Amino acid sequence: MLLFVVHPGGPARSDLPSHIRTVAIIPARYASTRFPGKALADLAGTPLIEHVYRRTLACRAVSHVLVATDDHRIANAVRAFGGDVRMTSAAHQSGTDRLAEVALTLDCDLVVNVQGDEPLIEPPMIDQALSPFAGDPSLLMSTLRRRLDDPVDAIDPNVVKVVVDRHGFALYFSRASIPFIGDAAGVPDVGSLKPEARVHQYKHIGLYVYRRDFLLALAALEPTPLERAEALEQLRALEHGYRIMAVETAYDSIGVDTPEDLERVRRLVAAEARA
Repeated sequence: MLLFVVHPGGPARSDLPSHIRTVAIIPARYASTRFPGKALADLAGTPLIEHVYRRTLACRAVSHVLVATDDHRIANAVRAFGGDVRMTSAAHQSGTDRLAEVALTLDCDLVVNVQGDEPLIEPPMIDQALSPFAGDPSLLMSTLRRRLDDPVDAIDPNVVKVVVDRHGFALYFSRASIPFIGDAAGVPDVGSLKPEARVHQYKHIGLYVYRRDFLLALAALEPTPLERAEALEQLRALEHGYRIMAVETAYDSIGVDTPEDLERVRRLVAAEARA
């Protein structure tokens, strides 16, 4: 039995107007530094990339799903399970650049960037990231954030953090623990503040939605100093003065960056199968 761990309840629903056409692109490359070939790693009897594809396909707001890759092994695997795949240049330095190459050939309004190493992505998360576009024609880009409640994650550089303004727009993304919460050297503990004054830390979930024209413009911009320092390509948008809506979600997802991450996901999938 194949298990794609999509929670029950049918396809996710969307409030987007029907005339807004949305395409989801899953960038996937073979030459990952920490885990080469992870897109093809076995997860419950099928390639990891197939889990990402099918869970994205379960989002009703998405008109079409395709994988963007520069590797024929990944392309062949996607075709084998009936998925759509586009070959891209091997020279791209970021997923944004790979998305833009494909988006240039598409007739759509919005482009969703679903990370190819997120096999536990929940379809409603895509709807949540899309939701601000329903009522704001000026919005160019959105992403997701989740309340960070694990102190280990707060100091883990592989867990990206985000701080937002009062309207939910991102102020900064970092691999460091932000905002500064305080320490034992006399800085007040935010936990002692009144509830309305407390500061929360948020984990960034790397799912993005772009207006197609903005994605093309963003990919054409020069990489920026903070983008290079943090190795976070979303900082390019902020450094060039563009706003990113960071929608809060209660869902979580696990990015498979290492073989250890894959084992963790396998345990979760096995637990779902037993439930």
